[in-house]
Amino acid sequence: MQFHERIREELDELKSLDRYRVLPDITARNGKDIEVNGQRLLNLSSNDYLGLGDDTAMLEGYGIQFRRSSHAMTSSSSRLLTGNHPLYEQLEKALASLYGRESAMVFNSGYHANIGILPALCNRHDLVLSDRLNHASIIDGMKIAEAPYQRYRHRDYDHLEVLLAAAQGRYRQIFIVTESVFSMDGDLADLSRLVALKEKYGAFLIVDEAHGVGVFGGLGLGLCETAGMVQEIDIITGTFGKALASTGAFAVMSSLVREYLLNTMRSFIFTTALPPVILGWSLLTLQRQVSMYPERAALLGLAERLRRELIVCGFDVPGDSHIVPVITGSNDRAVALAVRLKNAGFLCMPVRPPTVPEKGARIRISLRSTLQWEDIARIPEIIGG
Repeated sequence: MQFHERIREELDELKSLDRYRVLPDITARNGKDIEVNGQRLLNLSSNDYLGLGDDTAMLEGYGIQFRRSSHAMTSSSSRLLTGNHPLYEQLEKALASLYGRESAMVFNSGYHANIGILPALCNRHDLVLSDRLNHASIIDGMKIAEAPYQRYRHRDYDHLEVLLAAAQGRYRQIFIVTESVFSMDGDLADLSRLVALKEKYGAFLIVDEAHGVGVFGGLGLGLCETAGMVQEIDIITGTFGKALASTGAFAVMSSLVREYLLNTMRSFIFTTALPPVILGWSLLTLQRQVSMYPERAALLGLAERLRRELIVCGFDVPGDSHIVPVITGSNDRAVALAVRLKNAGFLCMPVRPPTVPEKGARIRISLRSTLQWEDIARIPEIIGG
C-alpha cells in the first residue's frame, strides 16, 4: 500500500471512531465569550483561569509601556547566543523570590520543559516513576530519556511505594514525576505523601503545576503552596500559558540543578529564545496574580457548585478543582454532547482518546474567575436533556 493511501485509511478510521480532529475557526474573543465559525459562545474551553488574557486595561497599559521601551519583537537566537534579554533575568529572579528558591529557569513552553528536563537529568542507570495519567509531554520526555520508566496507578501511592521499594539499590537515582492538578480529571495529587515517599527512598521529585499555578495558594504558587511543600519538591514546573495568560513555562530549583540543565537540556539549548514582548508580559501577569486570592477562591467555589449540581443530576464528575469533566465514556456521546451545548451557547470541547484512556471520553468544562453562577446555571439541565 502506498504511503498516501495508508494515511488516508487511517484518517478515515479516526472519523469512524469519532476521533477525527479539525481546527476551529476562532474569529473573535471578547472577555468570557468567543466567536467560533461566526457563532458567539460562552468560552468554557479556555485555560485563562483568572481572566487575565482579557484584562483590557492591563493589556493597554502594557502596550504603552512596551512602545516606550527599546525592546525588539524577536530574540533572533538562542539564550546561549544573543537571545538572553535582561527581562529573562528579571523574570527568573522574580520567580525564585516568589517561591523562596535559589533559582528559576524560563522555557519556551511547558512541552519544551517536560521533554527536556528528564532526558537531561537521567540515563540508563536511573529509573523514572510516573503517575499513569500524567500529561503527554511528560510521557514524551520519558520516552526521549534513556532511563527505564514505570507508571504507577493514578494517585495510588501505595503502588508507588511498592515500585520504590523494589527499585531501591538497583539504580543510581530514582525520579518521581507527577502533575499537581491533573488536566483531564481535575483531581489533585497528594503532594505531602509524595514528599514523604521521596524522602524515605531518596528519590528526586518533579511536580508539574501547569494547572495549579495561579489557581491554588495564597500567592498563586499552586498546590505545592497549599500543601506547604514548596521547599521540599526538587523541581516545580509551571506554565505562563494558562492562568498567567502568556506564553512559555518555568521551573524553580536549586542553583546547581539549574546550572546542570543550562548545560545539558537540549530543548533549552537548541531553541530560539522567547521575544522580549512575551517576557515583559509574563513578568507583569506573574506579579498581578499574586494579589488575586479572592478570584482564586471565587473560581474554586464556582467549580464546586457546578460539580455538586452535576452529581445531583446523576453524572460522573471526578475532580476537586476548577476543571470539571463530565465523563461520557463513548466518543460519539462526547461529540453529541458538545454539539448540544454549542447549540445552547456554550463552547465545551469533547476530549477523546488518546488524550484520555479508552472509554474515558468526556466534556471538559474549564472555568474562570470572571464567570458568575448565572452564566453556567443551565449546564446541568442541558447535559441531562
